[in-house]
Amino acid sequence: MSLQPFIDLVVRGLVDDPESVVVEPVDRQGVTVYELRVADDDVGKVIGRKGATINALRAMVQVGGAKSGRRCALELIER
Repeated sequence: MSLQPFIDLVVRGLVDDPESVVVEPVDRQGVTVYELRVADDDVGKVIGRKGATINALRAMVQVGGAKSGRRCALELIER
């Protein structure tokens, strides 16, 4: 099971420009890293106050991966 649709759904609900949300899974040394790209104006919304939002998203991705027996991470890629 891929976490990509879940990440996409949650992040699209947070941002003002949901059409710009791109989530790409990349395999790096046995870890699935989900690279998240959003519009420049929406980066702050995804990060949240003191990083609370992005840290919560990262925690959900780690737990979701662990439940399926995989190591997963989330990275916010700035354009």
